[in-house]
Amino acid sequence: MNSSHRNYRASFILDNRGKEETIDQIVDGIKKVISEIKGEVTGVENVGKRDFARVTDRKFTGAHYVQIAFSGPADAPAHLREKLRLNGSVYRTFIQSA
Repeated sequence: MNSSHRNYRASFILDNRGKEETIDQIVDGIKKVISEIKGEVTGVENVGKRDFARVTDRKFTGAHYVQIAFSGPADAPAHLREKLRLNGSVYRTFIQSA
């Protein structure tokens, strides 16, 4: 690991309604994006399906949550958000320094 790399933990809410992709395929796609931005995945935890505390859409009351630990350069969170912004399978993204 490079000394300029930092550790991050990213939480994703995944939406696969009406899609043929499985949760594992979506996670593999996210891991691929992390490697594209010069990051290295160190761990993946599938938290499972959870109901939302505040429902904004009656037809979408819960989703799968996944946490991915990775290391990468300081600008990795911004690049990751930008690359996943148009991905319809990633409903929400939260990245924090670990």
